[in-house]
Amino acid sequence: MIPLAVPDLTGNEKKYLDNCIDTTFVSSVGEYVTRFEKMVAEATGSGDAVATSAGTTGLHTALHGAGVKYGELVILPAFTFIASANAVRHCGADPWLMDVEESTWCLSPELVAAEIGEHCEKRGDGLYYRESGKRVAALMPVYTLGNIPDMAAFRAVADEYGLPLIVDAACAIGATYNGWPFGSLADLSVLSFNGNKTITCGGGGAVVGNCEEQISLVRHLTTTARVWPDYDFDMVGFNYRMTNLQAAVGCAQLERLSEFVAAKRRVRQYYEMELGELTEAGITFFPATEGSSCWFSGIVLPEGETLKTAKTVCSCLKEDGIEARTFWKPVHLQKPYKDCPKSDVSASEGLWQRIITLPCSTNISEEELTRVAAGVKKAVRWGLGKG
Repeated sequence: MIPLAVPDLTGNEKKYLDNCIDTTFVSSVGEYVTRFEKMVAEATGSGDAVATSAGTTGLHTALHGAGVKYGELVILPAFTFIASANAVRHCGADPWLMDVEESTWCLSPELVAAEIGEHCEKRGDGLYYRESGKRVAALMPVYTLGNIPDMAAFRAVADEYGLPLIVDAACAIGATYNGWPFGSLADLSVLSFNGNKTITCGGGGAVVGNCEEQISLVRHLTTTARVWPDYDFDMVGFNYRMTNLQAAVGCAQLERLSEFVAAKRRVRQYYEMELGELTEAGITFFPATEGSSCWFSGIVLPEGETLKTAKTVCSCLKEDGIEARTFWKPVHLQKPYKDCPKSDVSASEGLWQRIITLPCSTNISEEELTRVAAGVKKAVRWGLGKG
């Protein structure tokens, strides 16, 4: 079976893990945590980074540190992994779900501005949603697939309404915006290092930013808000620290960041070239903004096709020893969030059922790519009833 996305652990991972064990620094203190944070900050062009136990815990801490409270709203794309919404709910807040642009699969800044204008009013202490009277506490775009949307437009909206700009950059490590790393585009950006990400620690995440005060608060909150060296705590904090073991793997991975991102981009280019003939049948490919890290690659079935067709294609590929999967079900269709406020989300609803992710590991071979391309051509013909 050619897997969808598995890590390449052929660098210094074992060497660094052995060092952790030999020195007994296996928990949340150790040289690799400090080194990893420095490497993440450099890779994202940020002033500093705080390593966390997961991308979700990083998002939760970033939102909490930005002042998001119980009963408030956070603007979020409807088309995203559910962890984005879960982090909002962990703060006791609700997502205000808005549609994405089909050209990027990212939140539309024009739609955000229009929805705020139609549904909100500015008061002395913030922006409020008229219908419910809830305060809008933050704006949180998502860098879907490692695509970076028009962040200048989002910054303008955030500044106009006094909203913290927090970004879910879970899969965006290695991406650039106008030729530069993305770490300074938002107040805080949060990455994930889960096993299927371009860079993995086996788990974990990181919060990056340029404001020393904000980053210091995030670091304090993730370390149980402990005032060292005694057991004094000055606020309610979280035990969201990354372990030295995880960071050791992450350091070895980050040493090969440019190699891995280049591999991801080559996979995307290969599929577009080798499967280009499928466009005649209405097939399209995953979008990629300039500088995208191209985390996942795959195809999008023609408009009008359903999840049943996508699953049929995936099943056909599985029979040929190729792992392929459908993609995110939008947040507003998930049981915990079905009653959240939302905009017209027709683009998200028309898109998600037609997406098929294809194998895109950084160490996928040319032979495997050739097998995948041949398998996709056959599976698509079968799935669309043309085989």
